[in-house]
Amino acid sequence: MNIVCLDLEGVLVPEIWIAFSEASGIPELKRTTRDEPDYDKLMRWRLGILKEHGLGLKEIQDTIAKIDPLPGAKEFLDELRSLTQVIIISDTFTQFATPLMEKLGWPTIFCNSLEVADSGEITGFKMRIENSKLTTVKALQSIGYETIASGDSYNDLGMIQASKAGFLFRSTDKIKADYPELPAFEEYNDLLTAIKKEL
Repeated sequence: MNIVCLDLEGVLVPEIWIAFSEASGIPELKRTTRDEPDYDKLMRWRLGILKEHGLGLKEIQDTIAKIDPLPGAKEFLDELRSLTQVIIISDTFTQFATPLMEKLGWPTIFCNSLEVADSGEITGFKMRIENSKLTTVKALQSIGYETIASGDSYNDLGMIQASKAGFLFRSTDKIKADYPELPAFEEYNDLLTAIKKEL
């Protein structure tokens, strides 16, 4: 039994924080897991910037409402889901992901949740589980699934390396250079072909 585990941002949809950085005019918020391997550190830093600028969940959700999946992402996902089980494993938050899941046809997503005050200020975040992508892949393997994984960032490497087959997709030159053993693709058709060979 195979199951495909995909990252969300950078793979199926644009990076939410980059879109919000552009919408809010705060360039520091462009920093993502492609730049910072420590997700906890990255999120605490982001929340500090939001507080400093008086921005909360509503402002981010207003930006997300205007984000569409990457061109070809829904078609890729639809075809993949017709062939095998697919789970999106993301370090994003349900409060961010839900509108995007609707645009992608409601695939299954495992992600985290934000702690939000009545005022709309994001006061914290609750990770579903530590090292969620790798931990989830290992849990799926423990119940009889062989995993195939793909992502673009540092926080995807654990699940990619632990899987039967793993692929980088639209990753950075640095990650591709540091992990030359991982096949790297830029187009959905090429990624789909590679996954099909493993099914």
